[in-house]
Amino acid sequence: MNLQEFQHKIDSAGKPVIVDFWAGWCAPCMMTKPVLETLGQEYAKEVAFLPVNADTARELLQQYRVFSIPTVLAFQDGREVARLTGAQNEAGYRTVFESLAKGKEVKIPMNIFDRLLRLGSGGLLIVLGVMNGNWLLLGLGAVLAFLGVYDRCPIWRALTGILKRN
Repeated sequence: MNLQEFQHKIDSAGKPVIVDFWAGWCAPCMMTKPVLETLGQEYAKEVAFLPVNADTARELLQQYRVFSIPTVLAFQDGREVARLTGAQNEAGYRTVFESLAKGKEVKIPMNIFDRLLRLGSGGLLIVLGVMNGNWLLLGLGAVLAFLGVYDRCPIWRALTGILKRN
């Protein structure tokens, strides 16, 4: 599929579109493909599902900066509104389908493993930074730890809400 065909499918769908970039040799893609196809059928009236074989769509990969697969892109009114890179669980994919079906903003939930990994790694870097007097490690640790909780931070939500309106 070339870029013009893809853009035509996105524009002519008349509803939100979820695109799955996959490949036959990709084990995580083969794990997520049945989940996405099932959700695509379940939400077919509200959301269009478009699987794209990454091996035959190099132009699309470059245009949309897809550097790893599986990657799922969500489009609403012709523009990208969400991106999931790597294999996700069904709940993560369902959230995207459901949000698009209801016309809501797509908010991808962070799973507990990712949250704990970010908080733990950030905490470790903070401790190392304090022990060694290294401000760079301390700062990186703080940023990494914040990435584990930013989605629950009311100040962050308020700031991003203001920035989105402008």
